[in-house]
Amino acid sequence: MRESTVYQCSVIEIDKHHHHKGNISVIENGVTIPFDVKRAYYLYDVPGGEARGGHAHLALEQLIVAVSGSFNVKLNDGNVTRTFTLNRPYQGLLVVPGIWRELDDFSSGSVCLVLASHKYDEADYIRDYQDYLNYKK
Repeated sequence: MRESTVYQCSVIEIDKHHHHKGNISVIENGVTIPFDVKRAYYLYDVPGGEARGGHAHLALEQLIVAVSGSFNVKLNDGNVTRTFTLNRPYQGLLVVPGIWRELDDFSSGSVCLVLASHKYDEADYIRDYQDYLNYKK
């Protein structure tokens, strides 16, 4: 998706149900998010000063959620960069295909949940930023 832009990526509200025993948030395939989840993974115990991501996907869509703590997600479409701070478990950042992403500034104890539209496929990754810029041209 070469024509994708960072303006197609946005923070979405996840249903939050308050209960005196604790809150619950629900994500449903094709309802809360515009794709069916084929893979879920989470990042945790990221050492201070370290960054994750540093790649783009050709076809994969993602919803990125800070289920605990906080971190920044920097998105770049080859022309424009936007940075989102995620720090609420009832909000998620929807990332469309063709966007370079970097995650950093992880708070102590943070957990980053990623819901993905496809199973892992190395061929879907662009891992070199210059290759990414060439792809976007």
